Amino acid sequence: MKLTWYGHSTWHVEVDDTELLIDPFFDNPKTEADPEELDPDYLLLTHGHADHIGDVDRYEGTKLVATPEVVEYCRDEFGDYEAVGGMGMNLGGTVECDDAFVTMVRADHTNGMDTGYGTSGGMPAGFVVSDTKPTQVADAESQSFYHAGDTSLQTEMREVIGPYLEPDAAAVPIGDHFTMGPMQAAIAVDWVDADYALPMHYDTFPPIEQDPEDFRKEVKGTGSDAEVRILEGEETFDLDDELDY
Repeated sequence: MKLTWYGHSTWHVEVDDTELLIDPFFDNPKTEADPEELDPDYLLLTHGHADHIGDVDRYEGTKLVATPEVVEYCRDEFGDYEAVGGMGMNLGGTVECDDAFVTMVRADHTNGMDTGYGTSGGMPAGFVVSDTKPTQVADAESQSFYHAGDTSLQTEMREVIGPYLEPDAAAVPIGDHFTMGPMQAAIAVDWVDADYALPMHYDTFPPIEQDPEDFRKEVKGTGSDAEVRILEGEETFDLDDELDY
C-alpha cells in the first residue's frame, strides 16, 4: 500500500491496482501538483467543508465514498458522480472498492456545507482503508491505513478503531484550533496502536500553523512505539517497504 500526501488532508492511496483519493484539496502550500495529474478510481470524502472537497469537481464521474448527504451535495453542485453501491454509506459500514476495503469510522467535528454553513452533511467521518476485509480474526499480513479526518480525540479510537481495525499507519490532524493539536493527536496514535504516525492538516492557514516536531515529541511522551514520519508534500510512504511480516 502506497500513501502519498498532497498537503492538508489530501492523500492518494494505492492498494494493488486500485487508486483512492481522500479529501481532494490542492490549494495548499504543501503541493504544486495539478489535481488532474491524478486519475483515481474512487474519491473518499470525510466531510463537506470546502478545504476537503475543494477539488471534487476535477474528478467528475469518479465513484464517491461519502455519507448520503455529502454524495447528494456533490451531485447537485459538481456533476455526475456514482456512489459506491449506488448510494452514500454511513458510520460503521465497510464497502469494497476493487482491491481495497473502506470502513467509515466516527470523527467528531462539524459538517456544514456552503459558506453559510446552512446545509448539513450529516456526521463527519474518518476512514480505514485496508487490503483485506476487516474481521475479528487478525491477519498479520494485511495492511491498513487510518485517515482520521477532522476530529477531536474520541474514545472510539481506543475502543473500536485500534483493537478491531488495527491500522498500521495513522494520519492524524495536528493543526489544533479546528481539530486535535499535537498533544491530543499523539494520544490518538497511542490509542489506535499504529506502527507509523503521519501528521496532516497543519500549516495550511495561520490558525493551524504547527511545528510537526512538537507532534513527534508528544508521541514519544505517550510511550507509544509508533514511528513518526513527517512527510513533505507529494512524498510517498510505502507500507510494503516498511512492514516486517
